[in-house]
Amino acid sequence: MIIIGITGTLGAGKGTVVDYLEKEKGFVHFSVRAFITRELERRGIPVNRDTLTALANEMRAKNSPSYIIEELYRKAADQEKNCIIESIRTPGEITALRSKPGFVLLAVDADPRIRFNRIRKRRSETDNVSFDTFISSETREMHSDDPNKQNLAECIRQADFTIQNNGSLEELHEKTEAFLQSINHQ
Repeated sequence: MIIIGITGTLGAGKGTVVDYLEKEKGFVHFSVRAFITRELERRGIPVNRDTLTALANEMRAKNSPSYIIEELYRKAADQEKNCIIESIRTPGEITALRSKPGFVLLAVDADPRIRFNRIRKRRSETDNVSFDTFISSETREMHSDDPNKQNLAECIRQADFTIQNNGSLEELHEKTEAFLQSINHQ
């Protein structure tokens, strides 16, 4: 069993890689965002980028830096199939997953302007922001000394493989296949 953790910047194509792995390779997907969204809805809190981040940070501070990922890993391990856990946001999550068998970390990144244009096209409730707000949010999420808060730069640095997704969908699929070959998955 392979468990791929996916990290990367907003709008880089993490979800597109997940879709490909699910549809073309039979992976089972576990989403940090869906996990947190369910809890926000249970609490009656509006779902947006700020509430998602705040609740994730709260859950990590209350339980452990790897709490959310550990919960999703347990569900993934029960599947006895290849799985994806999306989206790894803290180094503590990586540390916890590195101790598990079959784990590999994939980062997806792209030029900021390309990523901004992508999120505007998908029109999700959390993506309706200006370019300045987009960059400001990303800057806040890129670095933190607090183990319970997002540190995407460090997560990307620790990745076993990084896909630069500045091109077409076909190129992204080719790069995903190259990643799978690099981990000996056909």
